[in-house]
Amino acid sequence: MITRFCFGIAFFSIITIFAQDASLFCEQTQALKQLIEKEHVRPKPLDDSLSKGIYDQFLDQLDPNKRFFTTEDVTVFETDMLQIDDYLRAGSCGFISKYSQKLTERIEFAKHSLLSLKDQVLDYSGTDTLVFTPGNTFKYVTTEAEMAKYWNKKVRYGVLMRLIEEDSSVASIQQNFKKREALAKPLVIQSEVCILDELLHQNGGIERFVHEAFLNAYASYMDPNTLFFNDTEKSVFESALSKNSLSFGFMTSKNDSGEIVIEYITPGSSAHRHEDFEEGDIIKALKSGKDTMELVCVSNEDIQAFTQDEAHHTIEFRLKKQDGSIKTVTLSKAAIKVEENTVLGYVLGTDTKIGYINIPSFYTDFESWDGLGLANDLAKELYKLEQENIAALIIDLRFNGGGSMKEATDLSGMFVDRGPLSIIKYKDGETSTLKDAKRGMLFTKPLLLLVNGFSASASEFFAGAMQDYNRAIIVGTPTYGKSSAQTILPLSNEKSLGYCKITVDQFYRVTGKSLQSEGVIPDIQLPDMYDRIPNGEKHLKFALDIDSVPVSLKHTALEPLALGQIKERSAKRITASTGFQNIRKFNELLVNNYIQKNTTYSLTLENVYNDYTGSLNLWKDYANELENYTASMLVSNTTATNELLAYSSEEKEANTLILKEITSDLQIEEAYIILSEYLLAINTH
Repeated sequence: MITRFCFGIAFFSIITIFAQDASLFCEQTQALKQLIEKEHVRPKPLDDSLSKGIYDQFLDQLDPNKRFFTTEDVTVFETDMLQIDDYLRAGSCGFISKYSQKLTERIEFAKHSLLSLKDQVLDYSGTDTLVFTPGNTFKYVTTEAEMAKYWNKKVRYGVLMRLIEEDSSVASIQQNFKKREALAKPLVIQSEVCILDELLHQNGGIERFVHEAFLNAYASYMDPNTLFFNDTEKSVFESALSKNSLSFGFMTSKNDSGEIVIEYITPGSSAHRHEDFEEGDIIKALKSGKDTMELVCVSNEDIQAFTQDEAHHTIEFRLKKQDGSIKTVTLSKAAIKVEENTVLGYVLGTDTKIGYINIPSFYTDFESWDGLGLANDLAKELYKLEQENIAALIIDLRFNGGGSMKEATDLSGMFVDRGPLSIIKYKDGETSTLKDAKRGMLFTKPLLLLVNGFSASASEFFAGAMQDYNRAIIVGTPTYGKSSAQTILPLSNEKSLGYCKITVDQFYRVTGKSLQSEGVIPDIQLPDMYDRIPNGEKHLKFALDIDSVPVSLKHTALEPLALGQIKERSAKRITASTGFQNIRKFNELLVNNYIQKNTTYSLTLENVYNDYTGSLNLWKDYANELENYTASMLVSNTTATNELLAYSSEEKEANTLILKEITSDLQIEEAYIILSEYLLAINTH
């Protein structure tokens, strides 16, 4: 009787938790629906197209590599394909439970398949084949037997890869294969099981993962930049675009046993100030208020989710010290500088000095009253560079994914003398012109911008404005092609339902043309490691359409830049350059052997070895040549930077690495030569 009663209580508790989760999900879907309809710049109607679009996105997020669901599962799911719009309209959300249940079932099946291999003799004779195809060609398996075969092959491949990584000689591996395989197999199986457990026991569990996958599928159907954020995701996103962030100040990694180890502690952080919190410690558990996380088969991402949760301001860490003792340490978050969002000026060359500044993002200060960010920091560095008598400036926007549009506007204003910078179109179709209202320019000398396919949004706003005004030479590869702006809004002001990063307007060049999908096309293009790799908004599902807007305030551009001969000489240098030839070969290897890899071979040690080492050796050859390249120009710090470095050996060491990176960068060197030739051309006319 007692046993039955206890079971009843436990069962009731589980049902209550599921009911609470389902209730929260219902509120979230309705709140997201209302927010999109009210705020999105181009909300799409609730119809069958929306239903199918969300359905496809949802399944892709649940099982992107098609390793869990079967065709039979998908047949059951397809009853929802054209019904989701009706569910949203009616406020019905019971459909979601079958996805959580089936995904849990399939992960458990995968674990069972893996664990059953521990006592099996695995076949490495080549009876089975390995098939490598691009991700967009993956298909669902038909039966559970096929699925079990997939996990069997995955383990065998993992075992062979482990042996090859431990010993580069095939002959040596073959000599002791049976013994080595017996040692490696349980480790590979345990690693795969642990990854699956991480999925099952991730922060919030499978139900939350499935619910948030649906919310994201719904949001991103509107456009690829509209996304659902939980508390942690919002915090991480804002931290990436901030000068300072609230943090404990440490990074983690996994050791060979799957334990979470404190890898790095940020100087000056709360972790750094506690004498019992040390690099090399193993984290066993985390506790904040009522929330507890035992660190068994958890990922670094789960640790990040727990520690960056806005609700977890103070956390109790249970640590295993390197001497084996267990200690409990309590830390509270403190504001620390986001190192990635730091701009520093460097000097290229000796006789003709050219300034160089890399902008990592268009970050801002969300906390301070004045909101000063990137533009203010760059102005300070520009002043230091002016003290070095630079003749021109290179601003590096490569890999800059954007950020604050205000910072992009302020930065643009430093290099043009009043006038329109961009045209903004709102939800209702109305437009307004963003202007630089200040007279004069902070910097009047020649300017060059380095861009690539990862320069997006605010980067494109700035680069587009500089190009339209003939204010800068644009060098590199076409940019990402994102011509929209987002803001983060709560789904509810009364309840904690999460957030939506939502596209609220679109921006256009001062000419009225859109950057959407097309990006900024450089005046002088350079070979890049990421050429031929599908990148940019035009390759994403549901990207906003390209359009244009009328111009109400015409800009006054400077004289066109005379780049004809400079462009020709750059092309000749690139053709003759061993370094740029290596970049092209490196790109070809990346595309053929990784991005679009399409090959089949028998599952044997020799074949796996040849496949792995063949690519690796080629990769190493090109990588070593590129990493060891030394540019012809001298790269140095400003006097102001050198004075600061005198007080910190750690900063000095980091600075040495940065100088080496700049010196070994072919594209920076070519940009320097282009700008030097441009200076010579304008000074001789």
